[in-house]
Amino acid sequence: MGRSIFIQQIIDAAKVRKRNIVLPEGSDERVLEAAHIINSEGIASIILLGDKQQIAEVFSAKAWNLDGITVINPETSDKLQEYADTFYELRKAKGISPEQALEAVKQVSFFGTMIMQSGDADGMVSGAAHSTADTVRPALQVIKAAKKGATVSSFFIMDVDDKTYIFSDCALVVDPTAEQLADIAVDSAISAMNYDIPPKVALLSFSSYGSGGDCPMVEKVQQAVKLAKAKVAEVYPDKGIIIDGELQTDSAIVPGVAAKKVPESPLGGEARVLIFPDLNAANIGYKLVQRLAGAGAYGPILQGLNKPVNDLSRGCYVEDIVGTVALTALQADS
Repeated sequence: MGRSIFIQQIIDAAKVRKRNIVLPEGSDERVLEAAHIINSEGIASIILLGDKQQIAEVFSAKAWNLDGITVINPETSDKLQEYADTFYELRKAKGISPEQALEAVKQVSFFGTMIMQSGDADGMVSGAAHSTADTVRPALQVIKAAKKGATVSSFFIMDVDDKTYIFSDCALVVDPTAEQLADIAVDSAISAMNYDIPPKVALLSFSSYGSGGDCPMVEKVQQAVKLAKAKVAEVYPDKGIIIDGELQTDSAIVPGVAAKKVPESPLGGEARVLIFPDLNAANIGYKLVQRLAGAGAYGPILQGLNKPVNDLSRGCYVEDIVGTVALTALQADS
């Protein structure tokens, strides 16, 4: 699978920053190959978690150079007890015991987030061999939200025919309230700007400007649009963010359809950030575009955390991992 122009630009930008990124799934051969590519191209400095001997044997058999990659076995690390003590302090109010804290940080996802918490890594990419919950739970417990009470959400970067979109939220918030949907829309607009994607945001529905009639599902999106516009006006008035909705997908992304259905829309059918009304629609939507249109899908990328921890699909390709590491490196720099 070749790299798109967009991902190559992201990789080139990441090379300049040289961030430290943790890959906790050192037992997965796709992750090891991605680590080799990232290291050999100088995209980021990689910290691999896993059995040092097994990883060294794979690299040797493939004639890959392990120099420049830090390999750590959490269970034998001299940092294990220190991290366990720190994790206990973070979670003791939730009833965790010191023994439970120690067992938790032996798990690679928790250990990886503790490396970030200690300041020795800028981001983490996981999920090739773990569920989204296994990746997100340590992030929420250790890294935490950037602002108390903020909505932590996710997005996919979808690369379609050299045009790049953001789809959100495809992985975390199952049935967002209007307030959460507004937060997701604004956060996704800011995330888009971090990757030079135009912050033209459409909140999607089966209805465009009330064409679906009176319906709680439509009303939720309509309320979210009002809240998102108010937040942008208050917090980001000079960012050039355009938010509109509720819109059907064709009204959001096809100029000719927009001209007929919603001629007054400021997006003009050129939305690049698509906000789905719930997780059902978002997850189905991104996978349809990925599989039927052959789109590159990078994510889920989390937003709203203090430091970037990003997820992978368990069906990901090696280049998906490489691209997500580069995206994470830039997110750490924003």
